[in-house]
Amino acid sequence: MQALCEPLLGYQYTPSLFDSADFGMPVQGVEIPISEEIPHPIVPEDGPFIALNPLTFVANGDCLTKMSVIPDNSVDLILTDPPYNLGLFMKKRGTNLKKLRANHFSGKGWDDLDFEEWTKQMDIFLSECHRVLKKRGNLIIFMSIIKAETLISLAEKNHFYYKTVGIWHKTNPMPRNMNLHFINSTESWLYFVNDATTGVFNNGGKPIHDFIETSSISAKEHKNGNHPTQKPVALMKHFVDLLSNSDGVVLDPFMGSGSTGVACADSNRMFLGIELSEEYFNNALTRLK
Repeated sequence: MQALCEPLLGYQYTPSLFDSADFGMPVQGVEIPISEEIPHPIVPEDGPFIALNPLTFVANGDCLTKMSVIPDNSVDLILTDPPYNLGLFMKKRGTNLKKLRANHFSGKGWDDLDFEEWTKQMDIFLSECHRVLKKRGNLIIFMSIIKAETLISLAEKNHFYYKTVGIWHKTNPMPRNMNLHFINSTESWLYFVNDATTGVFNNGGKPIHDFIETSSISAKEHKNGNHPTQKPVALMKHFVDLLSNSDGVVLDPFMGSGSTGVACADSNRMFLGIELSEEYFNNALTRLK
C-alpha cells in the first residue's frame, strides 16, 4: 500500500506491491473496518493514489501519469470507458447540440480532439496498458463502433490479441428523435488479451454471448454518479466477474463516476481507479467510500 501511495517522483518498484500482507488484507474470518471519512482529494498530477480501504485505490489526474507508478505485469483486468472522441464529429455533421441535455458529453470539451491527436494518445495509452497488464490479462474498452477498426489496429501494434467487438443493448434508451431515425440503444465494447490468445474467462461451462442487455442507469444510480456517460454497475460487474478472478486486480484509467470500482467492491476485487476531472473524481469518492 505504501508503494502505491508514494509520490511519482523517486518511485521505487516493490515486488510485493500487490501482496496481501502489504495491503493489510484481513486474515480469514476477520473483518477490517473501513473509515467513514473520505480523504481529501489530491489534485496535483504527481500526487499519490488514495487508499480508501484495503482493496480500493483512486487517483485524480492524467491517466498516463498515474499509470506510470503501477508496476509492470501487476494488473489482471483493465475495464474502462474512455472518451469516444465524437464531439467534433457531431458538431461537423450538424448535430443540434443546443437541444441536447446540458451535461451531454459533446458539449463538455473533453471529447474534441482531432482524430490524429486522439489516435496518438490512444497508442500511448495502449502501450501503458500492455505494460501494466499481466500476460493473459484481459482488456475491455467501451468505444464507438466507428472507431473499432482504428482501436483494433492500435491494440495489435501494442501486443494485444483481438478477441471480439461486442454490443451493450440498453433496454430503456432515451427515445430522442424517434420520428426521424433509429433510436440510439446500443454501445460497443472491444475485448483483447495481453500477450496471449486466451485469458481468464469464468463462464462456468456456459455459453456467453457478445451481446449484453441491461437497462441504462436508474435515477438513483445516476444521482450517485452524475456522469454524462455513466455505465450501470450491473454491466461492469458482468465483465469483472467473467474476466478476472476473486483475487484479481482491476484497473479503470477513465474511472468517471466509479461504476467499475463499485462492481469490484461487490465482487471482492482490488480496484485501481484514475479520473482526470476533479468533479467526477469527488463523485466517485462518495460512491466508493
